[in-house]
Amino acid sequence: MDFVGNSKISFRISLVLVILSVVFLVKPGLNWGVDFTGGTLMERGFERPITAGEIRDVLGRLPLDGIDLVKSVIQPVENNRAALIRTQILTNEQIQTIDAGLSEHFGEIDVRRTEMVGPVVGQELVKQALMALLLAALGMLVYLSFRFEYRFAAVAVLAVLHDAIIVLGLFALLSREINSPFIASILTVVGYSVNNTIVIFDKIRENIGFRKRESWAEIANKSINETLTRSINTSLTTLLAVLALFFFGGATIQDFVLALLLGIIVGTYSSLFVAGPLWVAWKNWDDKRRDVKTARV
Repeated sequence: MDFVGNSKISFRISLVLVILSVVFLVKPGLNWGVDFTGGTLMERGFERPITAGEIRDVLGRLPLDGIDLVKSVIQPVENNRAALIRTQILTNEQIQTIDAGLSEHFGEIDVRRTEMVGPVVGQELVKQALMALLLAALGMLVYLSFRFEYRFAAVAVLAVLHDAIIVLGLFALLSREINSPFIASILTVVGYSVNNTIVIFDKIRENIGFRKRESWAEIANKSINETLTRSINTSLTTLLAVLALFFFGGATIQDFVLALLLGIIVGTYSSLFVAGPLWVAWKNWDDKRRDVKTARV
């Protein structure tokens, strides 16, 4: 397959996806979970399928002075037999009042989890999440520069940022919750994506040692095709495990698994269609610049 020859197409696809992701991050924006915004998250199971509108009607009629539950974020899960309710910080008595109101209208409910996070803790988590992503990128940049060369390192980090931005954009579009497990999934995606990219770069470096008259594009194409079977097999086997978790793991980890699922797909794409061709474009640009300087001399 001519990955480099079709790089204009893949670059345009990536550019469109990144631009759309940035637009989605602005509007509608990310659906921050209570881990970051502060508030109360309740997960409740029901005896029969229910809708978000039914739950909102019940919450709106509850006698809670100064608490506007109508604006709560309600996400039905598990074929509408459970729901995630995210609202402002509540006291234990207010939570008991909500549970009593839900039981009165929907029958016995299953109290699965109740989490409360203050806004100060949420702000600290945002800082820590950003710091973790920054340190991961810097660590990869330093290691790959030492292990390979600075071009490989810079391209690998760009490919990882490409993957993270697209996953974030898709989560914004789907209005899926951004919480602490999501940050863990993004860091996992970063590691998975850069691992795929390193395998290809290692093969490129190996083939450069046997280079005769081949162009950078020919070497990159040869290297990507030689590792293609490994990349596909690794991605497919990982996807099978992640898909099993997505469909049978339950609502609690569904957002975490969805981020992994999207990240594996986007990461495999960027490793094959973006990283190698981008390195070739950089090398060709360096060669042209060197030729211009030589001609001037």
